[in-house]
Amino acid sequence: MESLYLLIPVSVLLVFVVGVIFWWSLKSGQMEDLEGPAYRILMDDDRAQPPAAEQQGSGKNTSVDADQST
Repeated sequence: MESLYLLIPVSVLLVFVVGVIFWWSLKSGQMEDLEGPAYRILMDDDRAQPPAAEQQGSGKNTSVDADQST
């Protein structure tokens, strides 16, 4: 029973702290666009070009190409 004298004020303080953090996150714009970042990850075009297209389009002579031609 005596532990309730400690646990009740601690729980009220914890609820107050969580409320303040939630209010700050709303005011600072943390929760304005929740779906945008997820769509940007899915629609990101990070596909690499095929290796054959890179060699033909670059026009540079690499050391591997020089070794094969001799």
